[in-house]
Amino acid sequence: MEKDRNRVPLDPTVAGPLFMLSAALLFTLLNVIIKQLGPQYRIWDIGFYRFFGGMLVLLALFGRHHNPYRGNNIRLLIIRGCTGSAAFVCLVTAIRLLPVSTALVIFYSFPVFSALFSFLLYGERIGKNEIVCIAAVLLGVAILFDFQLAGGVLGQLTALVASVFAGLTVTLIRTLRANNGPVIIYLYFCTMGTLATLPMYLRHPVLPATPMEGAMILGIIFSSVLAQLLMNQGFFYCRGWEGGVFMSSEVVFTAGVGIVFLGDPATLRFWMGGAMILASSVALNRLRAHTIVVVPVGAPTAPPNP
Repeated sequence: MEKDRNRVPLDPTVAGPLFMLSAALLFTLLNVIIKQLGPQYRIWDIGFYRFFGGMLVLLALFGRHHNPYRGNNIRLLIIRGCTGSAAFVCLVTAIRLLPVSTALVIFYSFPVFSALFSFLLYGERIGKNEIVCIAAVLLGVAILFDFQLAGGVLGQLTALVASVFAGLTVTLIRTLRANNGPVIIYLYFCTMGTLATLPMYLRHPVLPATPMEGAMILGIIFSSVLAQLLMNQGFFYCRGWEGGVFMSSEVVFTAGVGIVFLGDPATLRFWMGGAMILASSVALNRLRAHTIVVVPVGAPTAPPNP
C-alpha cells in the first residue's frame, strides 16, 4: 500500500504519445513480417496465429495464480474483442484486395470515426484545433501515398469497414480502461479473434514449413502482443481519437522501413506527408498539455491492473 501511495503518476502529455509511438513501431514490425510471409498463408492463418498465439502468451504469463478472464464489464470486453477482431480481418482482407498504399489511406481515417463514436456514445465534443489536427493527419497520409485509391470497390469498402471498426474499438477502450488493465483487454481481443478465425483455419491449416517461417510466426505473435499492450496502456492517458492520431505515425515508420531496408525511393511525398503527420501529432500533444486536468495527490484513480 505504501508503495502505491508513493508512486509518481506519469505525465499524460508524455506517457500517452510515448506508449502510442512505441506501439506504432511494433505494429510496423508486424506489418513487415506479414508482408514477407508467403501467399500460402491466408487471412485466417495469419489471424489465427496472431490471436491464438497471443492468448497462449498472456495465459502463460498472467493466468497462473488467478482467473485471467475476471474483469469488469465482461459484455463490453467481449464486444471490444469482436470489433477489434473484425477490424484486423477486414484490414488484412483489404490489403490482399488492394495496393497496400490504398488500403492504408482508407484505413487511417479511423480517428475520424473514433471522434464520431466519442460524440455519439459519450457526448464528447472536439474543438476546432483538434479537428484541424485530424484533418492534417488524413491529408498527410494521402500525400504520403500519392492520393492513390486504386483497386476494386469491394476492397475499398472492406478497408472502410476496417476503419469504422477500428474507430469504434479504440473508443470502447475509453470505458474499459477505467477498471481494466491492458492485459485483460487484449486477452479478450485474442480470445474473440481465436473463436472467429478457428473454423476457417481448421478447414485447411497452413503450418510453418521452414525454421524461418516458424520464426516469422513467433515474430507476429510477440510483436503484436507487445504492440497491443502498449497501445492499450496508452489509452489510459489519451482519448480514442487522440490515440488514433498518434498511432498514424505507423504509416511513416512503415514507409521509412521501405526506404531504409527495401530500397524504396525517399520521394518528396514521403517527406511532406510524414512531416504533416508528425507535426499534427506534436500540435495535438501541445493542445492536450493546455487542457488536461491534473488529478490531486490522493485522489482516487483507476489502476492499470492486468
